[in-house]
Amino acid sequence: MKKTKEAFVTKSYKLTRGKAPLSYTIPSRNSKRSSLLYFDQDTGENKPMRYARNQKSIFEDEQDGNVILEPIVFEDGFLIVHKENQILQKFLAFHPGNGNVFVEIDKEKDASIDVDTMDLTLEAMIAAKDMGIEMLETIARVVIGLNVEKMTSAELKRDVRLFAGRYPEEFLESINDPLLALQNKCAKFFSEGLLQLKNNKDVYYNLKGNKKKLLTVPYGEDPLFILASFLQSDEGIEVLRILEDKL
Repeated sequence: MKKTKEAFVTKSYKLTRGKAPLSYTIPSRNSKRSSLLYFDQDTGENKPMRYARNQKSIFEDEQDGNVILEPIVFEDGFLIVHKENQILQKFLAFHPGNGNVFVEIDKEKDASIDVDTMDLTLEAMIAAKDMGIEMLETIARVVIGLNVEKMTSAELKRDVRLFAGRYPEEFLESINDPLLALQNKCAKFFSEGLLQLKNNKDVYYNLKGNKKKLLTVPYGEDPLFILASFLQSDEGIEVLRILEDKL
């Protein structure tokens, strides 16, 4: 089979930092200060790397003595390497900073990621638009943490849709959570004064004749999730029945 000839193209790279400096130089040769070593799987050796435009290899032991060194400089966070400079493209591909200090710009890949993100956001927005008032209240109360008793239906729709647009993945996961309805009921137990949360960790009964401690929420955990999980247990089923009777 005839081997397909590789197409040489100009490549662009960008720094991964949020705010790029006007000029940023990455290490271009192995040194004590900057280790640029490539592990050779065939020989088991760490091969020092060095960028020299007039050489055919990026490895020091494969270069001749006539080495012309050049700095590798990102201007305003970007670097363009023309197709004629294949040695630099190869050097950047093997550079240990590739992936954390800089990345190659892949417009097709970036576009694909953008499309996936837009599709996810659209799915979340459609789900939010089609929600009934009861589900809107549940999402607003449990997931967003809003005081729904003081909100109009228009405010509910607006805030849930805003949340769905900003956090589509979290929103879609929450509406498919089997514990969501029970967590909503737990939120009502607190809002109706049947339960009290003290010290941000201890859940107490607040019933006539019963002010006992029910459970302790582990540090960093969501009280509604912990309470809902408990109410699903053998011990918690009876507690759930008592609280439901009081609603």
